[in-house]
Amino acid sequence: MTIDFKSLPKVSLHDHLDGGLRPQTIIELAAEIGHELPANDAAVLARWFEEAADSGSLVRYLETFDHTVAVMQTKHGLERVAREFVLDLHADGVVYGELRWAPEQHLGKGLTLDETVEAVQSGIDQAIEMVADNGGEIAIGQLVTAMRHADRGLEIAELAVRHRYNGVVGFDIAGAEKGFLPSRHKAAFDYLAEQMFPITVHAGEADGVESIRDAIVSGRALRLGHGVRIMEDIELNYHEGELASVELGLVSDWVHDRQIALELSPSSNLQTGAIEAWGKTIASHPFNMLYDLGFNVTVNTDNRLMSATTLTRELELLSAAFHYDLDDIEQFQINAARAAFISIEDREELVERIREAFDEARG
Repeated sequence: MTIDFKSLPKVSLHDHLDGGLRPQTIIELAAEIGHELPANDAAVLARWFEEAADSGSLVRYLETFDHTVAVMQTKHGLERVAREFVLDLHADGVVYGELRWAPEQHLGKGLTLDETVEAVQSGIDQAIEMVADNGGEIAIGQLVTAMRHADRGLEIAELAVRHRYNGVVGFDIAGAEKGFLPSRHKAAFDYLAEQMFPITVHAGEADGVESIRDAIVSGRALRLGHGVRIMEDIELNYHEGELASVELGLVSDWVHDRQIALELSPSSNLQTGAIEAWGKTIASHPFNMLYDLGFNVTVNTDNRLMSATTLTRELELLSAAFHYDLDDIEQFQINAARAAFISIEDREELVERIREAFDEARG
């Protein structure tokens, strides 16, 4: 049976606003502000982003954002990027998405933190209305992110909570992971806990088990951004070439038993070297092992521009590598829906929508 991945309803939990711009939009916005780009042809620029990101280094990967962030410093730029971001998700069959971004990186042209959030929400609202006008439906939440190497965690946490009724559904920390544990932002996480505000933390991408543990202990993370290096806390014992037993460490056992969602991003994890301990192909990604062991795995894109990908493509890659069928693809979407930072009523409605569509696809 051939699966039409694109037409199926999908849930996207880990997708960066500054990593999902259209190349032509970057060119046009850069021209408006006089920002110099590596190329001024959309196709050539798209290839540059992919090649620059495909280096096996998270540090090099993050350097590509110098250009995308540069064109997102005005209300106009933020609105346009957010609007097109949501329209592109809808075109890919996403029915619920969480859009994460760091307001502190968008103050270069005089906007305040609150104005940046309002501009992004304006773009989101415009796109949702455009989708509805064409008979479609999509729901989007903002994940306001603090840069983990900076010292604005509490300020950004307060910003997120201020806008909890204006589209912001959760808080995240991102950026250079190694050497910058979540505990650096303890005051922010304490405040968010007091406010009962949902948290996801980038952990287990460029650093290992210690980072994941601290995301849970200090960060009170309900989800783990990537989290793929949880595999370092899992011992696989083989006998005569066959897997004989599995032993979970303290951290992996906690993540497994409490079904803390892993926001896995296969292509990105390959590009940044996050899975180099296990191989250099999608087929060597620990995704399938984690799925088989009963971890709460979800499929994400991370940065669609840098990885030249979509959620549809990520599902196609995983399906080709691990021979997943409709039941598997459905489970990944249900996992994501149930981990979404929305009300339980909205989560269950989303799950029901997914189930109905997959039942129809099975005929």
